[in-house]
Amino acid sequence: MAFELGMFEEFWRRKGQTETGAFRDAFAQIDAGERYGLDVAWLAELHVNPDRSVLSAPLNIASAVASRTKRLKIGIAVQVLPLCHPLRLAEEVATVDHISDGRLIFGVGRSGFARTYDAYGIPYAESRERFAEVLEIIEMAFREERFSYKGRYHSFDNVCLVPKPVQKPYPEIRMAATSYDTYPVIGGQGYPILIAVRQGKIEELEPHIKAYRAAFRAAGHAGEPRVYLRIPVYVGETPEAARAEPELSIMPFYRELGAQIAKTAALAGVQAGENRGARGDALMNVTYEETLAQKVIVGAPDEVAARINDLKSTLGIDGILAEMNCGGLIPHDRVMSSIRLLCERVGPQVR
Repeated sequence: MAFELGMFEEFWRRKGQTETGAFRDAFAQIDAGERYGLDVAWLAELHVNPDRSVLSAPLNIASAVASRTKRLKIGIAVQVLPLCHPLRLAEEVATVDHISDGRLIFGVGRSGFARTYDAYGIPYAESRERFAEVLEIIEMAFREERFSYKGRYHSFDNVCLVPKPVQKPYPEIRMAATSYDTYPVIGGQGYPILIAVRQGKIEELEPHIKAYRAAFRAAGHAGEPRVYLRIPVYVGETPEAARAEPELSIMPFYRELGAQIAKTAALAGVQAGENRGARGDALMNVTYEETLAQKVIVGAPDEVAARINDLKSTLGIDGILAEMNCGGLIPHDRVMSSIRLLCERVGPQVR
């Protein structure tokens, strides 16, 4: 299977920008991905944060992307399952699968932040149980002509999902790892895994990926365990430009992220192994040199290609979800140039 080159879109809203402008710029970036040969456009799910993003309804956006593209796959990264009604969500996923003619990849997760759960009136402490229940119902609705289910949060009696997905039995489901202890759990369940380095370092990933793969194989699943890395990427015309241009966007993002993580360290439903307090403090004090070494891929095209190929070799990743505007402050024209360079000059060297 060829290495998958994907772009992760958050529909950033820059300071002073209208919501309309945020949608316009993000769609232009996705159009560029279609035009230049990107494999997948991945859509985040972010709520109640007007200073950051307008992407609160990823399946709605996925439908729009499907209608304006012909080739590009459309990934959800990720649908926060505990916030959803499972039958309604299954209907919407199947509908987008039809509109896209089977180009949908369904990424799922439960999110590591409580703010959205508070806004929705759902206790974060229930997130693990709700996640498992919603996912079980969705798969049952896709797979069976009619289904019944009685759970703690949802119950259904002899329900027929309409429509059924185009892809059989349903679109590929990839699962996000919210903490390192979930890697072997996801492997045991047999799903491809979506991983990231926002809270940690690239060098920390290798043993956890090995644990994921070992659990996948021990459970006897067919096929190969697959790993997809979400990571900020910036491709500049020269090494010097690539290093200088994204710094004022990347560094405030990581420091704000660190503050958010530290605030959630004692939250109900957060497990001690997540070590959020220490991770939050580390992010608030991280230097740009450390960030370049362990959290992002930044450089001229040949440098970026070499870095991706090194990660393919050391971690065995099967694709990336490239965050092309980490922090949302990189000017739109530079993001567009970076997308073009990623597709046209990096892509041929890594696929």
